[in-house]
Amino acid sequence: MELNRRRLIACAGGTLVFALAPWEIAHGAKMVAVRMWPAEEYTRVTIETDIPLKFKHFFVRSSTPIRFVIDIEGLTLTETLRQQIAAVKPEDPYIEAMRIGQYKPGVVRLVMDLKTEVKPEVFLLKPFANYQYRLVFDIYPVHPRDEVSRILAELELSPDKESNTDPDPLAAMLSQLGRESGEKKTPTPSKPSKQPDEPKSSKKDQPSPQSRKITIVVDPGHGGEDPGAIGRRKTMEKTVVLQIGRRLARLINAQPNMRAVMTRNSDHFVSLGGRVAIARRVRAHMLVSIHADAWVKSTARGSSVFALSQRGATSSAARWLAKSQNESDLIGGVNIANVDKTLARVIVDMTSSWTIGYSLSLGSSVLGELKKINRLHKSKVEQAGFAVLKGQGIPSILVETAFISNPQEERLLRSAAHQQKLAQAILTGIKKQLAADPSILRD
Repeated sequence: MELNRRRLIACAGGTLVFALAPWEIAHGAKMVAVRMWPAEEYTRVTIETDIPLKFKHFFVRSSTPIRFVIDIEGLTLTETLRQQIAAVKPEDPYIEAMRIGQYKPGVVRLVMDLKTEVKPEVFLLKPFANYQYRLVFDIYPVHPRDEVSRILAELELSPDKESNTDPDPLAAMLSQLGRESGEKKTPTPSKPSKQPDEPKSSKKDQPSPQSRKITIVVDPGHGGEDPGAIGRRKTMEKTVVLQIGRRLARLINAQPNMRAVMTRNSDHFVSLGGRVAIARRVRAHMLVSIHADAWVKSTARGSSVFALSQRGATSSAARWLAKSQNESDLIGGVNIANVDKTLARVIVDMTSSWTIGYSLSLGSSVLGELKKINRLHKSKVEQAGFAVLKGQGIPSILVETAFISNPQEERLLRSAAHQQKLAQAILTGIKKQLAADPSILRD
């Protein structure tokens, strides 16, 4: 056996995981793995060890390219470590190359050659779930170029600068839905009553109906360091829900006067608060979070839909599921020390009873469509304290498409045809709810 052989594991989304055997480092921290998650939103590099590492970092801007330097204490350089750090994928959007050297005894220096100006976050994560200590480098661009950032930039335009030639989205949507369902009459929209704690706003603060489309945030769960549930065939939840989410987004964008905004469109981690913040910033009409359930028994199967609860979970299973989903931040890795206070308040439950009521109706419509293509695990919409559903004033549902822990349903989740059916069922449920109750379409 070659004791110094490096093990290279290729994961979904092109992520590279370099796992080292414990004997490869004779002194200092024992390396467990180095992982890299390149994405348009940001690039994450993770060094996992058996003990926490000390570090300091700085920029060298006098060089070309700009260099980001990190000095790591308690780590001894090996040839294997040098090789794996150098193995940066050339298509990474922000890092040109990485290299590591022994700066002084007990301190190694990691240098990143950058392609552009970045705003890095470097932080430590304590052991959680299957991970040991993690030193995390999140490399954010100073000038983001991902889809969500572009949308946010567009929304900074004032209504009087935007085109007023588009038809009223409410009228157009109701007309379309009426034709599809054969209805002769158009429902009269009713605006939900304003909650006592809602601030008053003038008409000048409101976007004009002509300038907005019906915005649906599609939220594929998990991502990056957080794989979600894993099936017997090693299918990862984060992979299949991203595929279903992309299909749903395409279907939504093909509808007149509708648009989809995805919380993630690649294999990277997004915090729960970040997902809710995206929905709020784009002034979403609704949020649909997509998941694939798992249970200790492989016989469990069926689709489910969940909404937020203000009074506790409707079942022990719903309570357990909410707890496991809410732990995504701990698994995926959030820099708690630098979380913006405003963002932290995003997931405080400020949802009105009207929002939850609309979410329950939306969930019922989607559940009715899922029933046509898959058996249901629960015949009614369940409720629990899901953090991702706590966007103030935004009706939100969490769809458990199937049990990835069930071999038959895992096979279906891997099927492109079944993924398309799931996406179509969710969209049909959304459209039926909009036709039955269009009050959500008025700001």
